[in-house]
Amino acid sequence: MAFPRGPSEGLTPADRRLLQDLARQVGVAVHAVRLTADLQHLTRDLQRSREQLVSAREEERRRLRRDLHDGLGPRLAGLTLKLETARNRLAHDPLAETLLSDLIVHTQEAVADIRHLVYALRPPALDELGLIPALQEQALLYSNQGQHEIHICLESPESLPPLPAAVEVAIFRITQEALTNIVRHSQASRCTVRLALCEQEHLLELEIEDNGRGLAPERSAGVGLASMRERAEELGGTCEVKQAPTGGTCVHVRLPLLPPQPSDTPDRESHMSEQGKGAS
Repeated sequence: MAFPRGPSEGLTPADRRLLQDLARQVGVAVHAVRLTADLQHLTRDLQRSREQLVSAREEERRRLRRDLHDGLGPRLAGLTLKLETARNRLAHDPLAETLLSDLIVHTQEAVADIRHLVYALRPPALDELGLIPALQEQALLYSNQGQHEIHICLESPESLPPLPAAVEVAIFRITQEALTNIVRHSQASRCTVRLALCEQEHLLELEIEDNGRGLAPERSAGVGLASMRERAEELGGTCEVKQAPTGGTCVHVRLPLLPPQPSDTPDRESHMSEQGKGAS
């Protein structure tokens, strides 16, 4: 039976050993808590850095695509026309005609290479049409593919504010991948693509729902599903693939709206105007 210690009573050797043991355990616990907190801070910092890198990458791709498409491409195309004019004027000189014909071929190859780079940098439809019309174009395109007839409907706002390039690309590519899976595997007759802007939460939501045969119980995440999740997560968002209320499959994506860089945000009207002047 233990008795209360008196005010002037000292600690016994057993008491000191017990306190030393407790101190060591408390120290280990405090150290673990600090490490966990530091790890959480580091994880958040790494995620923010990743989001900033992805956003900066896509903004730079948008700028490069615009510069190549509206600058270097048309210049090379104009150079080809001048070479053809020179070849026609020097048709009497076989050597000059041969040299100019060779230059024309190489210039046309360079134009083709630039066009390939432009398309690889960023989906052209995003800059030429805008996100919503580009999604409408994809819905129409995928409606005419596959062995089963499928009606794809897009529900979206009439317009959207200027979006970060990374968010536009992620929405476009995730939609493409989801529609590809639906056309190939779902045997659905109807699909709805919903795009909604949540201004209070600073989120852009994408939902793609079909009435197909749904998810197989034994299914494993393929490359397409992993790619969709990765695109969302690298921007700090989420991508969830689940059973739809209709029995089909539902892809639900939530992306935070990172503020676009003003210097790299293209003006749609002026960009379309420049395209009309010098499209390659």
